[in-house]
Amino acid sequence: MEKTNNIINKVETNVIHAYNRYQIALDHADGMYIYDVEGKKYLDFGSGIGVYAIGYNNKEYNDHLKNQIDKLIHTSNYFYSEPCAQASEKIVKATGLAKVFFTNSGAEAVEGALKLVKKYGASKGKTEIIAMEHSFHGRTIGAVSVTGNNHYREPFAPLMPNVKFAEYNDLDSVKALVSEKTCAIIMETVQGEGGIRPASKEFIEGVREICDANDILLVLDEIQCGMGRSGEMFAYQTFGIKPDVVTVAKALGCGVPVGAFVASEKVADVIVAGDHGTTYGGNPMVCAAASKVFDLFESMNILENVKETSKYLWDKLEALKQSNGHIVDHRGLGLMQGIELDIPAKDVILKLLDAGLITYAAGTNVIRFIPPLIVSKENIDEMVEILSACL
Repeated sequence: MEKTNNIINKVETNVIHAYNRYQIALDHADGMYIYDVEGKKYLDFGSGIGVYAIGYNNKEYNDHLKNQIDKLIHTSNYFYSEPCAQASEKIVKATGLAKVFFTNSGAEAVEGALKLVKKYGASKGKTEIIAMEHSFHGRTIGAVSVTGNNHYREPFAPLMPNVKFAEYNDLDSVKALVSEKTCAIIMETVQGEGGIRPASKEFIEGVREICDANDILLVLDEIQCGMGRSGEMFAYQTFGIKPDVVTVAKALGCGVPVGAFVASEKVADVIVAGDHGTTYGGNPMVCAAASKVFDLFESMNILENVKETSKYLWDKLEALKQSNGHIVDHRGLGLMQGIELDIPAKDVILKLLDAGLITYAAGTNVIRFIPPLIVSKENIDEMVEILSACL
C-alpha cells in the first residue's frame, strides 16, 4: 500500500479538502472494470457518477480524441471549428430542440439556462423560478439557488432570490406556487442526488401543461439521466414531451469535461452576442469527443442495450429486495436505479468496495446503480452476487 499512501498523502497535503475520498488510488480502466495502483480490480457500477457511458478505454473513442489533440486542442470562440459544427448538429438532432450552447460542466449548463430564462422573463416582468425539493443542479451559486437541499444551500446564503420550491411529483404543490411572476420551472426528469426518483407521467405532463398555459419556460436537467441512460437519448422522450431548455453534461463527453444547454425555437435567440460566454466551452477537443460519443451510441447500439439490460437489472434488484430485509424500496428508470436501505448506504458501499464493486450513494440511505451503458447481463449477475453477500 506504499504507492497508494504516497498518493493519498500528497493529495491531502496539497488539495483543499472538499471531498471525503475513499482510500483508493485508481490507475487505469478497461470496459466495465477499473484497477487501482496496487493492481486490485473493481467492477464499476458508478461510471464516474454517470459519465463513462461507452465503457473505459474504448479504442475508437481514444484514437479519435488523440487525432484531434494532434490537430487542434483549443481556439477561442471568435473562430469556427469543424468539431463544434459536427457536435452541435448531433445534439440538436438528438434533443429535438433548436440551438445549443456548449459549457465546461453540468453546473455551468444550469447557469446558462438560468440566465436564458431570467432574460426571457425580464422582458415580460417575470422574475420568479419554481424548483423542486430534494433536487440537485450543481455547486455554483445559481445552481445551488435552485437546488432543493438545505445542506448544499445554507453555507452560502444569501443566494439568488425569487426561487420557490415545490414538491416533486406533487402537481398541486406546483400549481400553488405559480403566479404572473413565474418565468420558469426547473426540475430533473429523474432526481439523482435526491434518491433516484423518476418523474411520474402525470406530473411531468402536468408541469408541461402549466408552462404552456402560463407562458412559463420548462427547464429539464438531464445532466445525469440524459444521454441514453433511460433507454432513450433523453429521459423526457420516454414521456413524449419536450422542454424549452435541457441541460446536458456527464456522458455527453464520456470523460472529457463538456456540458451544454439546448434551447427550443421559442427561446433559442434570447441569448445574443455579449450576453454569455466561456473560454474553454465548445473547444475543438471537447466537441470532437462529444461528436464521437453520438457516433458510438449508434454503432454500438447503446440504446438497445440499455433497454435490454435495464429490465434485467430491474428484475434482479426486485428479486434481491424480496429476499433481503435491508432493502425497503427499489426505484429508477433505465440504467439509473437505486435501492433504499434501512441502514446507512455508506456502510454498505465501503463493504462493496472491499469486495471489488464501485457504487455511489444518492442521499443517506440509497445506493444508486449507474453503470456504463455497455453493461452486460453477466456484469449484472456479478454485481448482484457481490451486493447480496455484502448486504
